[in-house]
Amino acid sequence: MEKIVEKQLEIILQGTQDVLLLDELKELISNSIKYERPLIVKLGLDPTAPDIHLGHTVVLNKLRQFQDLGHRAVLIIGDYTARIGDPSGRSTLRPSLSSDKIDSNAETYMQQAFKILDPGKTRVVKNSEWLEHLKFAEILNITSRFTIARMLEREDFKNRFAGNLPITIMELLYPLMQAYDSVSIKSDVELGGTDQLFNLLMGRELQKEYRQKPQIAITMPILVGTDGVQKMSKSLGNYIGVNEDPKNIFGKIMSIPDSIMIDYFRLLTRISEKEIEKINSDLKNDTVNPSLIKRKLANTIVANLYSKEEAENSEENFNKLFREKTIPDEIDIYNINKKDLNGSSIKLVQLLTDSKLCSSNSESKRMIEQGGVKYNNEKVTDINMEISLDDIDSKVIQKGKRAFIRINLIK
Repeated sequence: MEKIVEKQLEIILQGTQDVLLLDELKELISNSIKYERPLIVKLGLDPTAPDIHLGHTVVLNKLRQFQDLGHRAVLIIGDYTARIGDPSGRSTLRPSLSSDKIDSNAETYMQQAFKILDPGKTRVVKNSEWLEHLKFAEILNITSRFTIARMLEREDFKNRFAGNLPITIMELLYPLMQAYDSVSIKSDVELGGTDQLFNLLMGRELQKEYRQKPQIAITMPILVGTDGVQKMSKSLGNYIGVNEDPKNIFGKIMSIPDSIMIDYFRLLTRISEKEIEKINSDLKNDTVNPSLIKRKLANTIVANLYSKEEAENSEENFNKLFREKTIPDEIDIYNINKKDLNGSSIKLVQLLTDSKLCSSNSESKRMIEQGGVKYNNEKVTDINMEISLDDIDSKVIQKGKRAFIRINLIK
């Protein structure tokens, strides 16, 4: 049995940031196997936005690993906590959402989450099922167990307090509400990002107050975006959407810096640590072409989100556009925010200038007239060409033989 425990631990610990507490986790796994009682593994999601990107799937992939090991995944839709909004990392109060908007976001969120999770092995519950029916006396009982000083240990609250910025009583209740979720489902393990550590520990503390065995808190790193520098974010334009066309996903992964490939393998795939270490060693020793490794990464991620067939089709499409037409694998990303544009299209001349491929509109027009510009690998001759915003995302613009950009449309 010891070997089975160690194997499960190896898989669970892969890519994690913090595990509190490791010895207790090992004991839980051991007892789970011994008494044939799967662990209850909790992940809470507040549907404050309808779409998710690969950064959101880091914890979903970890939850899927627990499922594959035979444990019970409980996905808590925070329809009640979303009315407050998680204050993690916030310097201001989040705007409140209507119930209809929360329900709509939750529906699309779940469709995307089940690209990662096994629906047949996932219990989905809304935390309004228990939070909505708490009596005021019960809420007072929960709040009496924690002090203001304890709440101000939380980094974002501490910073706002020090900066004389407002903190509402409602926001202070958020960690307690999330903690009560753990009590309600009697979770053994809770997953979250590094910014969720305080909330996860509050769940552990509240379980002790309710005489439950305290949960293990496991946090996952924040995924770096396609720029290789800042965290993946829709507002920064360095994201890869879960619902994007598989060909776009493949192309964007091929554009990431080599330096973050191993992190992507660890956080976005279920490839074993042993195989990842072999890939890392080969890269460091220059015994393999990084482009081939990146293709494996892109193929694996697309196959997980769609299918092996879609992954193969996406790679074939990439080969036609990039390898056979001498377009490089790695291309700089140029972000366009749809909200900053008027109308449903944009002029190619403007794109060439704004993206710095050309120094001015005059040069942009001259390059087009001389046949030195390609859009999506097709030569352009019309200086008045306009490109529909519905057809621009992930397309490539080429100037001359060596200057390329890939368009990333931020909606």
